[in-house]
Amino acid sequence: MSKESITQLYKKVKPYLAVFLLQLGNAGMAIVSKFALDKGMSQHVFVVYRHAIAFVVIAPFAIVLDRKIRPKLTFSVFVKIALIGLLEPVMDQNLFYTGMKMTTATFATAICNVLPAFSIAMAWILGLEKVYLRRLPGLAKVLGTIVTVGGAMFMTLVNGPMLNLPWTHVNGHQESTSSANNKQDVIKGALMMLAGCVCWSAFIILQAITLKSYPAGLSLTVLICLMGTLESSILAVAMEWNNPTAWSIHFDSKLLAAVYAGVVRSGFTIYIQGLIMKQKGPVFVTAFNPLSTILVAILGFFILSEIMYLGGVIGAIIIFVGLYLVLWGKSKDQLGSKSDNEKIIPTAQNVATMDERIITSNQEFMTINVTSVKSTNGTA
Repeated sequence: MSKESITQLYKKVKPYLAVFLLQLGNAGMAIVSKFALDKGMSQHVFVVYRHAIAFVVIAPFAIVLDRKIRPKLTFSVFVKIALIGLLEPVMDQNLFYTGMKMTTATFATAICNVLPAFSIAMAWILGLEKVYLRRLPGLAKVLGTIVTVGGAMFMTLVNGPMLNLPWTHVNGHQESTSSANNKQDVIKGALMMLAGCVCWSAFIILQAITLKSYPAGLSLTVLICLMGTLESSILAVAMEWNNPTAWSIHFDSKLLAAVYAGVVRSGFTIYIQGLIMKQKGPVFVTAFNPLSTILVAILGFFILSEIMYLGGVIGAIIIFVGLYLVLWGKSKDQLGSKSDNEKIIPTAQNVATMDERIITSNQEFMTINVTSVKSTNGTA
């Protein structure tokens, strides 16, 4: 292969490699955070520490690398950043981690597979994503969204028999986990995580919009983490007012979770997903969430000894089918709206519009001819 072909191949593969690394980081985040939460760490304090660490780590890079491209921070951009900080660090993560405490890491990441469906719906409403209902890819997007949400509901409401896998034989730890799961309100936790996914989708859409007026990605990441720290601190103080020990942290799994989440998840992930969105759009970023589900399921079995139920497996499969329909429709739209498989269904309104265009073009053509004849006669 020539050097040019290798360069072109790298440019095509780079977004997919980047989004795979993001999902790998998300999988590690789910395992580490679930372990820290099970050890008694407050989810509200965890969100504060996470974004404070991200701000400290990313700020030096933003100061140096964005010094020549950093635009002026206008009031409208500041309002968008404040809203972004409210949506993702405060609302999304507090809802998500509270729901995760009631369920498992595998269940939480599987629920997050509804994110692409929510993102497409919001992008469609805001005009960032085109969905042509008269074309097969557009119908696939809508149907995939419905199937994805239905799979999440099935996974939430249907448990089914426990799967007796080789690595989940009952032992002392699992007996305590199983008895604890009987006391957990799984439906309430799932609804919290679904609400968090709605906030997460809104965060991604708003970040894509903000990048157009404030294209300095690292500086935007720092400002988001700063606003997230300030806003989540207010919520954490209110929720842990009578529990000052919740803020104590030592060199243990809680500190590891906060550092990992701050550096990998809140810091560089926000920046990298911003770069991907500039090239592929906001829906592409959320389309690979099933990768993290698979990785978390594997890690959760061996590290957290999580128990899997048949209802969860069937629900995850339904979600994957819906997600495939969404991605198929998305890929067909990117190939072009005039392919043979995407012909617009003719209607009376379409025909009338084409007739008007033909009449208008004929009138313009006749006007040009008359003008040219007059100018010729005048010259003669």
